[in-house]
Parts: sequence; structure tokens; C-alpha cells
Amino acid sequence: MNSIKMAALAAGIVLSLTACENGINASSKELVVNDIIVAEPMTDRKIDNEEDGKMDFKVSQTDPTQKAQSALTESTPIQDWDKNIIKTANLTFEIKDFKAYGELLHNSVRKVGGYIAEEQQKETEYSIENNITIKVPVNQFDIVVNTLSSAAIKAMEKNIRAEDVTGQVVDIRSRLEAKKQVRARYIELLKQAKNMEDVLNVQSEINGIQEEIEAASGRLEYLKQSASFSTIHINYHQVLNPQAIDKDPAYNTRIWSSFKNGWIWIGEVIIGLVLIWPLWLFGFIGWFLIRKTFSKKLKQA
Repeated sequence: MNSIKMAALAAGIVLSLTACENGINASSKELVVNDIIVAEPMTDRKIDNEEDGKMDFKVSQTDPTQKAQSALTESTPIQDWDKNIIKTANLTFEIKDFKAYGELLHNSVRKVGGYIAEEQQKETEYSIENNITIKVPVNQFDIVVNTLSSAAIKAMEKNIRAEDVTGQVVDIRSRLEAKKQVRARYIELLKQAKNMEDVLNVQSEINGIQEEIEAASGRLEYLKQSASFSTIHINYHQVLNPQAIDKDPAYNTRIWSSFKNGWIWIGEVIIGLVLIWPLWLFGFIGWFLIRKTFSKKLKQA
């Protein structure tokens, strides 16, 4: 009986220990599962954070460039690179109707807001011609040239030249601004001058800078005016008598022409001698008086 009791007690102890061990294992497994369940969301959040971090990193690398470019575009002013071009044309035309072409030219210049700077007209036995210089706005230059060219029957010469002075204009403006700043600093020094010698020295520098500013301003104004109004030199003529000029006249024609020119030259000489008749008169009177005086002296001797 005692042995049976001891065996039963031992079995109970073993069962109790087994149950406790199973409970501990179950709880440990449960804890592990719980740990895994808890850890998995944390892992997901880490991954999400890493992805967010990568996304943030990508944005942080692209955004500053875009912002810098947009800021550069917004902060950098667009330069005024308007072209300053001086256009000049030299035209020589033969036209059919001198009067009608002249009216067309004057009307065209007036219509585009230009003006005539110089005009010289000449007429010979062979032709009548006009040399004229006109000024037209640069944006109307091509229109006027095409209009005058299309109205001519023959173009003897057509020379068009364009000079880009944009660089000179920009350079003069920069130099002008720098000189103005230097002048402003000298004016401040003039206010701080304490004796007459300093005042005179500073004032002399200011005068020199002022002369340079005025010269640069004049040059800038000249370039702007030249670029705003283009120049067209045009010579147009109408042939009045084509036979008046013979490039290769015949031999007998040349003899007859020389004979006529010789008589014309003799006539001109005679006219010139007659023109100075007062000199001939005074010379004759002088010669007569001198001769009379010498004759008296010879008789007295």
C-alpha cells in the first residue's frame, strides 16, 4: 500500500510537472507568436518609413534643382537685346517717267514717316537725273527699297549694307553707368573736403568725368538715332535723247565735231578779249603818254 501510494504520488508529481512544462511552453509559444504579431507591424512600418525616406530623399534631390531653376528664371531679368542695326542703301535706277517717279518717292517717304536729307537735280541734253538722300524708319527700310526698285525699269546699282551696333550700345551704356557712379563718389568726397586745395582737386576730377559722360551720351544718342532711321542714297535718271551720246562715232562725225568745237573755242577767246576792253584802253593810254614823254626828252637833248 505504501508503495502504491508512493507510486501514485510520484505519478501525480510527474503529471503536474508535465502540465506546468506544457503551460510554460504554450505561454512561451504564445509570447513568441505575440512577439511576431507585434513585430510584423513594426517591420512594415520600418519598411514604409524606409520607402518614405527614399521618396523624401528623391524629392529632396529633385525639388531644389527645380526650385533653383525657377528661382533663377524668376530672379534673373530678361536682358533687353533689341537689335540696333544701321542700314544703308545705295541705289541707281533708270526710270521711265522722271516726274511720276519723283512723286512716288516723295509720297513713299512721307507715308512711312521719313524725310529727305539732301536732293540735287541735274539736266543735260542726254538725260535728267536726281541725286537724293532720304531717311526712313528702320522697320520701313525694306518696304521703301522694294517700292522704289519695282518702279524702275533698270537697276544700275543696288548696294545694301547693315551694321550691327548692338554691342557698341551695350558697352557705352555700361561705361556710362560706371562713370556716373564714379562721379557720385567724387561728389561725396567734395562734400567732405576741408580745404580749398581738396575742393579744387576733386572738382577737377568731376569736370573730367562729366566731359566723358557727355561724350559717351552723345555717341550713344548718335548710334540710337542712326539705328532708328536708315539711310537710302538714290540716283535715278530718265534718258531724254539717246542719240546725244554715241559711244563710237564715225570718223567724219568726229572731224565735224572737232571743227565746231574749234570755232566755239575761238569764239570764246574773242569774247574773253573783248571782255577785258578796259585793260586794253588803259594800256593804250599809258603807252601813248610814255611815248610822248620820251619824245619830248629826245627833242630837248
